[in-house]
Amino acid sequence: MPSLNHIAPDKLARLIGTPTSPVIIDVRAADETSLIPSSLRLRPKAVESWSATVAGTAVVVDEDGVSAAQATAAWLRTEGVAADVLEGGLSAWRTAGLPLINSTKLPRRDGQGRTVWVTRSRPKVDRIACPWLIRRFVDPQARFLFAPASDVLTVAREIDATPFDVAHDDVFWSHRGEHCTFDLMVEEFALSAFAGLKYLSLIVRGADTGKPDLVPEAAGLLAFSLGLSRMHGDDLDQLEAGMPFYDALYRWCRDARSETHGWTSHTPKEARS
Repeated sequence: MPSLNHIAPDKLARLIGTPTSPVIIDVRAADETSLIPSSLRLRPKAVESWSATVAGTAVVVDEDGVSAAQATAAWLRTEGVAADVLEGGLSAWRTAGLPLINSTKLPRRDGQGRTVWVTRSRPKVDRIACPWLIRRFVDPQARFLFAPASDVLTVAREIDATPFDVAHDDVFWSHRGEHCTFDLMVEEFALSAFAGLKYLSLIVRGADTGKPDLVPEAAGLLAFSLGLSRMHGDDLDQLEAGMPFYDALYRWCRDARSETHGWTSHTPKEARS
């Protein structure tokens, strides 16, 4: 059992990808390229300058769990943040064989440390699913821009944003053969080890590529996506409305695929004592 103000790697891994996941702060050297998914890279020596931007709960990660993370978490607690240290640091996470993102595959960040993405306006499936995936597993601070299809690459060049889900030879983050952009992101960011994402990829692919019979749930996702697009005239409003739906769909993929409806109540594992 982890000691006070520590969290075990396996427990943190269960929280990543959920809306209640803590802010994960990596305080290791900037040249370290292996990151826990959804980590923010922040300098421990400058904690007094950025600590006020952290709210709620946080987990601080260093290499071994006994060096810079301890001091950073202690400072955050003085700011009212419920801050824990990852037990054993990244070394323990790596030993447990838990997923890591190669930071060299992340797009550039803006002056506030956020990745910035741009895609076609009037999203349906992939262009809501991919932002959900990025915010939950890659960069919780990511900013998304929507532009007319003919203007996406121009916008990307003007503000140095990363285009996605655009059919163009110069766009990396897009469809590959029968796979959609969501598939590519799960693969490139090495996220398939998170239970549930592989099956969610099938649902998204079926709904996004005109194959609603790929898995039974694909037709339902397509129906939801088309309905959502007709409810919202603003793309960003549509994205925010879609986030809880994908949260629920992911939890079903991860925890409830074998469950059928009945009279037995269910309490989420994270809420159990």
